[in-house]
Amino acid sequence: MSRVERNFKVKNLLEKKKFNEKEISEMTDTQIEYYHWLYFDDSVHDYM
Repeated sequence: MSRVERNFKVKNLLEKKKFNEKEISEMTDTQIEYYHWLYFDDSVHDYM
């Protein structure tokens, strides 16, 4: 995952108040992708 994509997903997770910064800083890219997928609605663009 690119740094820009990771930062975007981290920002979204922080805004949802699901995790704090310390928890997120210890996560791998795969974990961040998973939690982002888990907590955010699908976009129409995901299916194009």
